[in-house]
Amino acid sequence: MKYKLLCSFMIAAVLASNWGTPVGAAPNIVSVSPNLVFNDVATIITVTGSGFESGSVVSLEGYGSLITSLDGADLKAVVRPGTPAGTYKVIVTNPSDGTTSELPNGLTIADPSPIPTATPTVTPTSLPFSRPQMRVTFSGASTKEIAAEKRFKFTVNFENAGNMMAFNTQVTFTSPDVVPLETGGVAVLGNISAGNGVSVDQRFVAQESLYGKSFITIDATLTYYDDKGTSYSDKFTFTVPVSGGGGGGSGVYYTATPTGVRSGQLIITSYGTSVDPLQPGSQFNLVMTVQNMGNDKAQRVTMIVGGGGSGGGGDGTPQPGGVSGGSGEFTNFAPVGTSNIQSLGDMAAGGVIQATQELIVNVSTSPGAYPMKITFSYLNAKGEIVNDEQVITLLVYSLPNLDISFYRPLDMFFAGQPGALPIQVVNLGKRTAVLGNITVTADSGTVENGTALVGSLDAGGYFTLDAMLLPDAPGPVKLNLVIEYTDDFNRERTIEKTLEVTVEEGFLEPTPDPNMPMDPETMPSNENFFQKAWRFILGLFGLDSAPPASSPEMPMPPIEGEPIPVPGGGGGGG
Repeated sequence: MKYKLLCSFMIAAVLASNWGTPVGAAPNIVSVSPNLVFNDVATIITVTGSGFESGSVVSLEGYGSLITSLDGADLKAVVRPGTPAGTYKVIVTNPSDGTTSELPNGLTIADPSPIPTATPTVTPTSLPFSRPQMRVTFSGASTKEIAAEKRFKFTVNFENAGNMMAFNTQVTFTSPDVVPLETGGVAVLGNISAGNGVSVDQRFVAQESLYGKSFITIDATLTYYDDKGTSYSDKFTFTVPVSGGGGGGSGVYYTATPTGVRSGQLIITSYGTSVDPLQPGSQFNLVMTVQNMGNDKAQRVTMIVGGGGSGGGGDGTPQPGGVSGGSGEFTNFAPVGTSNIQSLGDMAAGGVIQATQELIVNVSTSPGAYPMKITFSYLNAKGEIVNDEQVITLLVYSLPNLDISFYRPLDMFFAGQPGALPIQVVNLGKRTAVLGNITVTADSGTVENGTALVGSLDAGGYFTLDAMLLPDAPGPVKLNLVIEYTDDFNRERTIEKTLEVTVEEGFLEPTPDPNMPMDPETMPSNENFFQKAWRFILGLFGLDSAPPASSPEMPMPPIEGEPIPVPGGGGGGG
């Protein structure tokens, strides 16, 4: 019975080897759309044709393979930024049988066209925008120290440090301690071209309020326009020393009148997040460094994340419940743990404080850059309400969420013998992930077939890689898996995973001892192929097909002159 089963198995094997494996249809490229792309951004091309398979790879001759995915009957491929410009032959390779299809001159990659830059109006300096910008290069009085009720001349040199002409330039001088003469304190400077300057002389007479002072201040407000009619205003404050004499004063001194505006100004000098990068669903702390850049104390500072402000009466006095933060923008970021309103207390001029707000990224937020408004509401020295508003920007990513593991239990690994590594990559995210190459390396031994292109993985989709490990020695072996990809802001990133396998000691077949007797049934057969084939044919006809029994060794012929041994027991001679 066992001979008939053996014969049936061998016949089936012969038939299977003759029939072979069916071969799929060869791929055929019809067109590539678009056939012209630029290499400054990533571009998806569509390869139209027939015979494409799941796992087919699109490559460019002379460059290499592209990230490819099957979309219905067509193939989608990603042309990475930085691909060398040129005209390429497009090649599609099917994974089942390695058949290919080629389309000569199928894709042209070009460098981006240079963006024309506007020529500056006056100077050749290239800036993102143009405007006039006035500055003071010199100022001084005609006398070293001015005296009460005395006349003096005050000279100021203005220069246009911008990159375009300043039109209709005008300066107005004001001071509580001096009175302008002749011009009423207003001087028309006209048009000042970029890089040029103009000097203005204004005559004053000092008042009696100079008594008891060591210096006074003179404010100069400069107004001008650019070529588009946009108005600009610059204010300069000059200090002039006072002699303190003159006029036969009565000894009663006037109190100095404050000049200039005194107020706080809160600015976010730096900010960061406790989680980087931010992704939909991330809960994080927004940490901001706030500094009072003004020249006065900011009292009862309130920070409103998302935008808002404080209301007040006509006299500037805050009303109960006057802080409003409910009108802010919370579509993509929402406060967690506390509301979006926090009290920061008082901040002196130049003071610095660190403010923190716990937020969460909405799970429906798409990747992108999102501005966020921050408002600081406080009281100045006069009890008036001041609202300082500013905007920061937060970046939201949607990085791949992958599971990298083995898709079946591992076989035992033995030192010096190859073993299979059934690796699987599963997309656990909620959106399609486009991945690059996966590379598998080992800290001991050699990995074969350890690199492959993953391509596009739908949500819940998977990719398998059957690599081979040839370990050198027994013990634990660490496998390092690296997957390359490009994030939402076109930056190169990698995903790394470490797996570990255990390698057992290799074993060798025992070497037989020539001095030990051997069982004839376990002795190796000396039959050749034709003898085994003949026994197989005998078995088909039901005849004896057993292997021949091993025959005892024939005795060697006696050497001449030696006695011939007699079988049986020895007899005695008479």
